[in-house]
Amino acid sequence: MNIFAVEYDYGSQTAGVRDDNRPAHRSWLQERADEGRVLSAGAFADGAGALLVIRAESEEAVSAMLQQDPFFQAGAIDGMKITAWKPVIGAFADGA
Repeated sequence: MNIFAVEYDYGSQTAGVRDDNRPAHRSWLQERADEGRVLSAGAFADGAGALLVIRAESEEAVSAMLQQDPFFQAGAIDGMKITAWKPVIGAFADGA
């Protein structure tokens, strides 16, 4: 399994959509965390987006999973960047 850092970008025009869908979004994320697929997730302090740390086989698998996120389905995400990540120190390090 690989680890990916996912950045969500939020615009001010979609704030209401996020507010309306936040409970479903967080529930969905928690379910993925319980499955071991979401390692961590949270909004940036300035409200401009969020960071998700995802465990998956491939970038395509991450993308397919995130298309099921209630925020994605509601159009609450203005941009998304998926980057393969190789942590070597800390909680997500794989010991490599």
